[in-house]
Amino acid sequence: MSTERKILVTSALPYANGALHLGHLAGAYLPADIYVRYLRLMGRDVVWVCGSDEHGAAITMRAKKEGISPRQIIDKYHALNKQTFRELGIAFDYYHRTSSELHHRTAQDFFKRLYERGDQFEEKTIEQYYDPQFEQFLADRYIQGTCPRCGYEEAYGDQCENCGSDLSPLELIEPVSTLSGKKPVLKTTKHWYFRLDQHEDWLREWIAEGTLDGKPQHDPRRWKRHVVGQCLSWLDNGLQPRSITRDLDWGIPVPLPGAEGKVLYVWFDAPIGYISATRQWAEENGADWRDYWFGENVDLIHFIGKDNIVFHCIVFPAMLKAHGEFALPVNVPANQFLNFEGQKFSKSRGWGIEQHQYLEEFADFPNKEDALRYALTRNMPENRDSDFRWDEFVDFHDKELADNLGNFVNRVVVLTNKYFQGEVPEAGLDLGAILKPIQELTQNLLAELEGFSFKAAALHLMEISSWGNAYLQEQAPWALYKEDPEHPGIAEAMFTSLQVVTLLSVLTEPFIPFTSPRIRELLGLPPVERGELRLVLEQLKQGESLLPSGHHIGEPTLLFAKIQDRKDTSRLELIERQKQKLQAVREQEQQPKAGREPIKPEIRFEDFTRLDLRTGTIVAAEKMPKTKKLLKLTVDMGLEAHTGVTGIAAYTNTRELGGPPVEL
Repeated sequence: MSTERKILVTSALPYANGALHLGHLAGAYLPADIYVRYLRLMGRDVVWVCGSDEHGAAITMRAKKEGISPRQIIDKYHALNKQTFRELGIAFDYYHRTSSELHHRTAQDFFKRLYERGDQFEEKTIEQYYDPQFEQFLADRYIQGTCPRCGYEEAYGDQCENCGSDLSPLELIEPVSTLSGKKPVLKTTKHWYFRLDQHEDWLREWIAEGTLDGKPQHDPRRWKRHVVGQCLSWLDNGLQPRSITRDLDWGIPVPLPGAEGKVLYVWFDAPIGYISATRQWAEENGADWRDYWFGENVDLIHFIGKDNIVFHCIVFPAMLKAHGEFALPVNVPANQFLNFEGQKFSKSRGWGIEQHQYLEEFADFPNKEDALRYALTRNMPENRDSDFRWDEFVDFHDKELADNLGNFVNRVVVLTNKYFQGEVPEAGLDLGAILKPIQELTQNLLAELEGFSFKAAALHLMEISSWGNAYLQEQAPWALYKEDPEHPGIAEAMFTSLQVVTLLSVLTEPFIPFTSPRIRELLGLPPVERGELRLVLEQLKQGESLLPSGHHIGEPTLLFAKIQDRKDTSRLELIERQKQKLQAVREQEQQPKAGREPIKPEIRFEDFTRLDLRTGTIVAAEKMPKTKKLLKLTVDMGLEAHTGVTGIAAYTNTRELGGPPVEL
């Protein structure tokens, strides 16, 4: 195998049961695209794989609702999402499918390898919910009920999408089958469980210390806090064997005698899709897929949302190590959630916009792809939930892309054509000294990219453009030209400014890849190639010009037409239509419905002053019978004591609650 270090980047496989919204794009795909484009510009050996997750209950549920087969569902949404990604410039090396024969074979072989180990699985006969009307066992996602933690009435059997809690169907209050709408019954069935519990010790050391088998494997300081925190919280609560089979007729059959009607659980099957996608890419590109999965010279990086952290940092690494050959991830830079105008995305409510809808509804918006990419980058939910707002979209576009970057590039191209007929002038300069601030800003930008801080990197990009604007304004070649058309300061100003534009033509490629080639065209240059940034950095370091004297540039064209434009309101009208759609949703939801009280009037600040807010001390904690996650707490309020129930048992040691120790 090659000794060159390999980088394998993955993005969470999206379910092929619906279109993807902007929150998905900001979570796992845009950050990975920026990172991979940067690595390619540096000439690194990187492969980026993704694909459609096409098994599991979510697919069959959608198929039953629409009265068609699961195959029709996955074909429809695989094609839609793949095309949408491509149109937004999300440049995977390979976008695969878990319904492929290669993936089925890869997943079954993986299962059999673990099964043959003899100590990784255990068989259990359990009671599972069954729908008598539909005559089938119910996968977790076929069951809904009230979340025991937050009281959300539409929690699924595996997770509450309101509070994010991991659940089991038996924990739900008043469970119902999503197929019949009736209460399911319990019935015995057999399943295979992955012995996750026996991996607990090494997982803790690996996550907290970054060591694997006694050797440093990654730097945990480079992992995001919320990723490490969520993992350690799980480990603190103790890992349990995890079911990896289901009673379904859609999925990958369990390759064992006596397992008829059983399929691999989607959370066991899906991450193996990263392996099968790499295999498919390698087959079609004359490469060896093992180079990107085996050995100590592999950097595996998973881009995901925060709801997938446990599966990518605990479950999948345990599967990989149990297999005995695969490299483990060196980082999992999980993003948090993106909201939309202050609320969660909701297709049923019409709250939000899907990726393909944006492309359709903004078809007449110039640079619509880069306008969206940049707005999402500037507001990326890297360490906390963030919020997409149309007013900010306008500000990011007009103030940063148009007024800053676009304005600088346009001025330089216009003035070069005006004063030197489009030819890069001669200038006897110490370019390294003049551009030293630019070199520092560029290094800051690259450091942020290396640290998966794409929002900060985009700000540094704008700082470079701002430096160019300030430099050009300070040199004022137009004023010098009025005094003396032959003044050497004119050539110096334009030569230096052209070097900055050339640098920006490369640095913009990861963020706004549709604009980068347009800047290159204005400079009379071809689109950037793999390794180009590495060459540019070396030229800057040596004080060499990036665009030589005598080179002819192109004619000026407008890079970004502003949204807030008094002469042309067409782009602003697109934004206003989006706002009107949201306002219609708000008004509809405020209308009184049968059996429901109308929304009460808004309160004023003075109303809050009437609240009596107090702090108390927990003096007793008692486990609730027949539950794993509920505690009954007694709280001393000073003058009196209050008793209440909370769902924090899975997240805390009762010795830390301030009361007497309680064994749960």
